[in-house]
Amino acid sequence: MTPSFLLGLRPPAGLTARVEVFRARLGLRESAPHVTVKARSGLDADLAWLPVGRAVVAASAPVTLHLGGARAFRGGSAVYLAVHSPEAVALHVRLLDALKPPARFGYEGPHMTPHLTLALNRRGVDMRAVLSAAQAAFADLDTRPLTFTAREVWLMRKPGPGGLYVPQEAWPLGTDQAQG
Repeated sequence: MTPSFLLGLRPPAGLTARVEVFRARLGLRESAPHVTVKARSGLDADLAWLPVGRAVVAASAPVTLHLGGARAFRGGSAVYLAVHSPEAVALHVRLLDALKPPARFGYEGPHMTPHLTLALNRRGVDMRAVLSAAQAAFADLDTRPLTFTAREVWLMRKPGPGGLYVPQEAWPLGTDQAQG
């Protein structure tokens, strides 16, 4: 099996625990909670892209995110927590520009929708029920979004098809003061 990689921002421990409890209550099996800033396109298993990715992260300031309530993508592909973060989108675009993946997913680019996935549409998952439960469980985030600053980007690895992304290595943001 060939592993897959992505780059993501991890939420604070309290929200991570809350997401994991929500998922467990519904019997959902998902990747560790994160907000993707670079999807797997161009992040090949040979890892030749690592130095470029690390350099972009080191030259980028910490990222402020505002997490809101639960939403669903049109078509029902996922239920997620809304994320407002022009800084995360800007980091995403810088990573795309530097890494130059030979092909991009349609959702990549300045129009990307930052989000924290609660559940993906998998066989046997009632996405309407998941959305309803998520809207109830995270209703407080609609009235009082959770704001936090991510100070590192996580390299996340999925072992192969059917696997889940898990945090593998943290890359500190803003450590290259010369390019800050």
